[in-house]
Amino acid sequence: MTHGMRTDTHSPHFGDGGGWRDNATRYALLPLRVFLGVTFIYAGLDKLTDSAFMKDSGAGSIGDMMRAVRDSSAIPALVDLSLKNPVGFGYAIAFGELAVGIGTLLGLLARLAALGGALISLSLWLTVSWASDPYYYGNDLAYLMAWTPLILAGAPLLSLDAALRSRRRQRSGGYQ
Repeated sequence: MTHGMRTDTHSPHFGDGGGWRDNATRYALLPLRVFLGVTFIYAGLDKLTDSAFMKDSGAGSIGDMMRAVRDSSAIPALVDLSLKNPVGFGYAIAFGELAVGIGTLLGLLARLAALGGALISLSLWLTVSWASDPYYYGNDLAYLMAWTPLILAGAPLLSLDAALRSRRRQRSGGYQ
């Protein structure tokens, strides 16, 4: 008895229709994109609307939080840099999270947004959540890993990137 390999199970082209497996494959990253986009928008807005957070010192402030994690972080110099202007750093993180979240949710410059999200997650993992023991209690490492597929794949469907790519194809009269 010989066994062959099926070649008709997955279509390489997005527009070919296909079965539920093809659709599942096409839309697999969409829930991750929505989750990360909404979460980062919420995180940015939460920081911007929390009057205690955007202060140099005091309960719940960015300054006190950074001073508390300085000695347990992987890169104390990174924390020292943020402590030169904690409020400015807080605003930079908050607006960065907003930009990443909006870009991810809309699929606009999706790979760049995902890279920004990964860099924010990396910096938070190396500073704020580095001392989590065991390591999997800190969520920033999981966020860093969650950004990786979006860096690699971008937002090929239901995104402004896809709409702009399609428009460029129509204008050029071919494929790009």
